[in-house]
Amino acid sequence: MSAALGIISESFTFPDQIQTVQLESKDPARKSFYQRKALGVIAVISPWNFPFHLSMRSVVCAIACGNTVVLKPASDTPVTGGTLLGKLFEEAGVPAGVLNVIVGSGSEIGDYFVEHPIPKMISFTGSTEVGQNVGAKAMASSRIKRLALELGGNAPLLILKDADLDLAVDLTIKGRFLHQGQICMSTNRVIVDQSIHNEYVEKLLNKVKDIPVGDPNLDETLIGPIINNTQVKQHQRIIDQAQIEGAKLVYAGGIENNLVSPHVFIDVLPTYAIAQEESFGPILPIIRADDEAHAIQIANDTPFGLSGAVCTSDIERGVEIASKLDIGMTHINGISVADHANAPFGGEKNSGLGRFNGHWIMDEFTRTHWMTVPISS
Repeated sequence: MSAALGIISESFTFPDQIQTVQLESKDPARKSFYQRKALGVIAVISPWNFPFHLSMRSVVCAIACGNTVVLKPASDTPVTGGTLLGKLFEEAGVPAGVLNVIVGSGSEIGDYFVEHPIPKMISFTGSTEVGQNVGAKAMASSRIKRLALELGGNAPLLILKDADLDLAVDLTIKGRFLHQGQICMSTNRVIVDQSIHNEYVEKLLNKVKDIPVGDPNLDETLIGPIINNTQVKQHQRIIDQAQIEGAKLVYAGGIENNLVSPHVFIDVLPTYAIAQEESFGPILPIIRADDEAHAIQIANDTPFGLSGAVCTSDIERGVEIASKLDIGMTHINGISVADHANAPFGGEKNSGLGRFNGHWIMDEFTRTHWMTVPISS
């Protein structure tokens, strides 16, 4: 809820920032300037994880920029990601037609929703596979649409040889197991210098066994139930495939109904599926790196590029390492999961297009119109 309140507060500043800007004219007889204008109708497709916030961050920013919105929430979360927002905006006095909510399965209405000629832009948050399909259909429609895509991730945590191992373990547990790993920024891989690998793994396993798993209504619970049975089956497939490829399962918390407890793997090669895929669950592969250069190479060897983290005692060195990562967001001695309403949120490669938050999303949700006029004699 605090994240949603943050982006709402940030969006309040947008109308004052959408101004006419004077430019230096290359023609001495004319004035030159540009305006930022609303696009018109923006179609928003939001995901099932953090449905309220991830719907709100597109909806409220689009409206603050002068647009109207058609929102299609995920079919797993139609209320918290859709109709609840509609009710709140209605009670806040937003005129009818500014926010419109359509509930339905993507397989039934998704293509029509994306290809419809009225929306000028598609704002999609979800998996890379679905996002690529959305992008292809938006570009192939009768009117080419603008796109804002926030897609999957494969966030690395690089633990350098000078790292504080207690901090490294803490960053791992919070970054991987928070919200049972159902976060696009969740730490999907740990890449640890070989000189401290064994000590790090020993410390990690001593902490993993004490992670609270169970009722999400309890404050102490870190890992609650997975969203649905389809996702649970996907986690089991990833666990089985990792063992087939040769990874060693050193902690198996088990699976009971929709509760997937921590699963930790070592002896993972960067080419294994568990290191290349986004698991979106409490499954942790640990990869040895020969040195810093090797760690950077492993971190970048993925089609994704959303978020990441670096753990080191040398902050300047951490920044230097982070600058070599082909990702959109990196946190030094912090977890890979972070979202500030005034900071650019987004990734590279198959993790998406564009940026959310602050003036970055304002630029996405408006268009630029350049004009010149003659100077009065």
